[in-house]
Amino acid sequence: MSTQEWDASSFAATGAPDHTLALELVRVTEAAAMAAGRWVGRGEANSGGVAAAAAMHELIMSVPMRGVVVIGEGEKEESPVLFTGQEVGYGDRPVYDVAVSAGDGALSTARDVPCSVAAIAVAERGALHDPSPALLMEKLVVGPDCADVVDISRPVAENVRAVAATKGVGTSDVVAAVLNRPRNRELVREIRDTGAHVHLLEGGDVAGAIAAARPESPVDILLGTGGAKEGVLAAAALSCLGGSLQARLRPEVSGPETGPEFDQVLHTGDLVRGDHILFCATGVTGSELLHGVAHHSGLTTTQSIVLCSTPATVRLITAEHRPAGSHEREELRSA
Repeated sequence: MSTQEWDASSFAATGAPDHTLALELVRVTEAAAMAAGRWVGRGEANSGGVAAAAAMHELIMSVPMRGVVVIGEGEKEESPVLFTGQEVGYGDRPVYDVAVSAGDGALSTARDVPCSVAAIAVAERGALHDPSPALLMEKLVVGPDCADVVDISRPVAENVRAVAATKGVGTSDVVAAVLNRPRNRELVREIRDTGAHVHLLEGGDVAGAIAAARPESPVDILLGTGGAKEGVLAAAALSCLGGSLQARLRPEVSGPETGPEFDQVLHTGDLVRGDHILFCATGVTGSELLHGVAHHSGLTTTQSIVLCSTPATVRLITAEHRPAGSHEREELRSA
């Protein structure tokens, strides 16, 4: 029996995604990151994102699972691959929810910027919250140590002071990650008024959200408004790490934020439910979380993070990808 056949039967038997599936999925994010990475620095709008989505789709169809894309690259009429509702993988049963992000938005314009990742989250059917039609989400993310001391409904200064007190440092030692967008300018000013440092995220906020929950990261808290689908992907990662995400949906255009959908505070467990959650991300461009795709003579290197909620594991994978026919080596480090 081949390894792939064994994995497929294992998934069907357990009824829930497990760490063996996670190691299959990292091949998918690696392929997407490398495809996008070929376009970094070329200044061609959207080419990297299209290439990443195509590579992700090709590889995910060979993964031994049966998944339905809950959060993808758009509706069927908007994207030829990885559209909402598309079935992916080749397995029989059970059916899993799948969320994908090919490039985290960083390569969708002519300006190539850091903090881009290719990411996949997989959970039991019905576990992933679909935030549509909202496109934006206000987020507050902290690690397990600060999960009970912050509240997205409080003023920014109170949350910054609460994080500082919990960590036993002054507010001037707190580092807050914020997505560098015009809509977050006033927030950046408020954070700086507290004396805290602002770490601006250029490409996307998935990497920054995960970094806020990693003890070795310089980021203490993530604040600000970013993509709604990226918020669900981040929540999947935080479910595996024990971190906390609080969120409120926001309208795409500026204006009065009225209505129950904008008043409700969503927590990690509202966005991603269940006990069996997988998350994989590979860096496209460098960030505080992962190195980006790098090209050396005769090989390409990638760095990925693989998270599993049950059993709770964190794996950092550095891989060397050589041309077909040459020797390949992959180095695995587990944290």
